[in-house]
Amino acid sequence: MKTIKQLAAVALAAALCASFAGPASAAEWPDAKPITLIIPYAAGGFADTRMRMLGEELGKELGTTIVVENKAGAGGVIGTGDLVRAKPDGYTIGSGHLAPLSVNPTLMPKNVRYDVKKDIIPVILVEEAPLILNVNKKVPVKSVAELIALAKKDPGSLTFGSSGVGGAHHLSGELFARDAGIKMTHVPYKGGAPAATDLMAGHIDMMFEMGYAAMPAIQAGKVHPLAVTSSQRLALLPDVPTVAESGLPGFESYNWQGIIVPAGTPKPIVDKLNAAFNRVLQKPEVKKAFDATGGQIVGGTPEEFAAFIQSETEKWAALIKSANITVN
Repeated sequence: MKTIKQLAAVALAAALCASFAGPASAAEWPDAKPITLIIPYAAGGFADTRMRMLGEELGKELGTTIVVENKAGAGGVIGTGDLVRAKPDGYTIGSGHLAPLSVNPTLMPKNVRYDVKKDIIPVILVEEAPLILNVNKKVPVKSVAELIALAKKDPGSLTFGSSGVGGAHHLSGELFARDAGIKMTHVPYKGGAPAATDLMAGHIDMMFEMGYAAMPAIQAGKVHPLAVTSSQRLALLPDVPTVAESGLPGFESYNWQGIIVPAGTPKPIVDKLNAAFNRVLQKPEVKKAFDATGGQIVGGTPEEFAAFIQSETEKWAALIKSANITVN
């Protein structure tokens, strides 16, 4: 039978081994073990398809399998909350998006049960996806200046559609109205597709649409693009000006997404993830996929992503408060 001293020695040895195991396992990560990627949106949507593609490429870089879990609901809050509560060992990562990280903490604070600054480590901003300001063919304007002039003639008469309150479509419209000094009527839909359908049918006047969704209608001549919300013109639409160069200097709006991990994830793992994703974003096939939808590859460091999230949070919080945007 072991004495108390012997048992204490064994316990001490075990504790010492455990203390050294952390850095060693971080150095060996991922050691061919599957990594779960939580996407806080439903399967089949833009965020899902983009992240699945990136996840597949990440698996090749790390020599492991990426298992995707879709945990949709509450504007991305449910899936993001699940990510926050996961074990911070690098084997559960998540996609981080505009709504759950920079909008919903202000828009729906009672539903957000995590603190972005304390509970999340940003890894990398992978994409800024600009929107395209489209009007239906019945609206008698050919430029942003003409649209603003029309709105000022009859305040509130122009309608703009969105995928719902607080989404990139909606916030872009509210930002446009604020900066242009006009009043428009917001028409929220349960998703971007029905809003786009009504835009083409002439039931709403305008909409800020994602490039991947808008391009087919633009190419078919069913809607007219007036401007894009990025700082530079899109290669997909070289003749369409930015909102900024159309009379609203400094206007920018994106539906962005990146990679996040739970707080407590070892820095060596965060750095390895960041480096792997930066390599993925340089692949020709990845660049081609982004270009096809008007998306802009970003990349960079975890610190740059953290600063970006904070900047976006401040920007949209100010708009939400000044425009008195609420959810029912």
